[in-house]
Amino acid sequence: MRYFNIAGPCNKTEHYMIEASSRLSGVETLIDMKQYFVIHAARQSGKTTYLRDLAGRLNASDKYYALYCSLESSRGITSPEKVIPAVIRAIKLALKYSNFPLTDKFAEKADYNDYNIVLRESLTDYCILLDKPLVILFDEADCLSEGGLLSFLRQLRDGYVSRSDIPFVHSIALVGMRSVRDYKARSRDGGDTLGSASPFNIVAKSLTLRDFTIDEIRGLYRQHTDETGQIFEENAIKLVYSQTRGQPWLVNAVAREVTMEETPPADRPKPIITAQLIEDGIQAIILRRDTHIDSLLERLRERRVRKIIEPIIMGGYVEDRLSDDFQYVKDLGLISDENERLGPANPIYAEVITRALTYTAQRTLTEDNGARQLPQYMRDGRIDMDYLMRDFQQFWRENSDIWLKRFDYDEAAPHLILMAFLQRVINGGGQIIREMAAGRGRLDLCVVYEGQKYPIELKLWRGEKSRALGIEQTLRYMDVCGAAEGWLAIFDRDPGASWDEKIYLAKETAQGKTVTIVGL
Repeated sequence: MRYFNIAGPCNKTEHYMIEASSRLSGVETLIDMKQYFVIHAARQSGKTTYLRDLAGRLNASDKYYALYCSLESSRGITSPEKVIPAVIRAIKLALKYSNFPLTDKFAEKADYNDYNIVLRESLTDYCILLDKPLVILFDEADCLSEGGLLSFLRQLRDGYVSRSDIPFVHSIALVGMRSVRDYKARSRDGGDTLGSASPFNIVAKSLTLRDFTIDEIRGLYRQHTDETGQIFEENAIKLVYSQTRGQPWLVNAVAREVTMEETPPADRPKPIITAQLIEDGIQAIILRRDTHIDSLLERLRERRVRKIIEPIIMGGYVEDRLSDDFQYVKDLGLISDENERLGPANPIYAEVITRALTYTAQRTLTEDNGARQLPQYMRDGRIDMDYLMRDFQQFWRENSDIWLKRFDYDEAAPHLILMAFLQRVINGGGQIIREMAAGRGRLDLCVVYEGQKYPIELKLWRGEKSRALGIEQTLRYMDVCGAAEGWLAIFDRDPGASWDEKIYLAKETAQGKTVTIVGL
């Protein structure tokens, strides 16, 4: 029986899958035009599956010899004298398992001492022997960096510009997570740059694999239904799309979680996959922090990632959306700016980002102060949010100086610490829904417990206008949540203000609703 794959490339005989070619068009036209180009997409979004499928289709057309070649083995090597031989060995290995002619002749007499030309010469010599044009699809090309990447790209350009006189590769794709701009940044070696002879002059286009549409998710899940009889409710499919925004690994991971865990023995009726099962599966993936999620979270420690993510957490502004840093974080798949809304790429990533940044705080809060159990804050079957907020006010007053020093994300630290405080309270049940987007001037949280919703707005104090604007924003968010009561937490980071000025609890009534302002 086929299954939903979350590790490595997909194939039709073992995995449910969407036709890879449907997610990226125009590539074969570029190849026919003898172009060199870049394909980039986030980790585990289907790049390798697409490339293997493309190579298969090109070879079946009998127009080209299309070689899929991974450069993964070159990761971490920076010096050209080591990188170039590693690249040639990777090509040799790929040719070994191809059906191309004369594969043993490739780099047969390569002189690796002359590493600044040996790749170009080896490819030229092999192309001379072939009776059809050669296409190379370099997967994991962004493993290369510094001097090694510089030499690799210069040799490709050298071969490219001389193709009318000296045979060379017909078309080349560099494939990885990075766009053209980031290849350019990573190719600098000290003061050395690619200069006027930049290989990027030959890169005609930078393409990216799009995520799944909701119809493609339906089609993917229908493959499982057709083979097993297990049905995904429409509400379950809509929830998957809204929480994953079609990110391929997440779409498969959620389905794998609910089908492999919930599928009963063959002699029992197969359960319908409901929205609640999907929600449970999503929470299990978040808490387990699978390899895909962990690899993304490791990036949060990088300065250039923090520079973009921190203002998003706070609802602030990302000043330069044309910068290399912005493009880098976008290429990683951590953020999206569709429809001019800049925020985490999907709600699941928003949750794992904040949980990762607050995990140590949650643990330390519990160890230092003892676990606060939710029943302590319960009154008549509801969370006494005023009591909880007063508790946090006291904690903040006594410990903020110490805690602010523990966070790399200094500007967003107050928001993260309050989220850690709330998270440890409801870890026994309930949920925190986070609405993060740049340019909104606040962070929206909604604590959900036993069907009740508790909207909370987090803002920084920027004068009296912060209070009036915050109340207005909280009322709008309460309306979205369908709640008659909300809380506005305002952090005053003015070192000259006293704690007696900062700490207060006040209530405002408007439109028949109550907003509690929590000064911090």
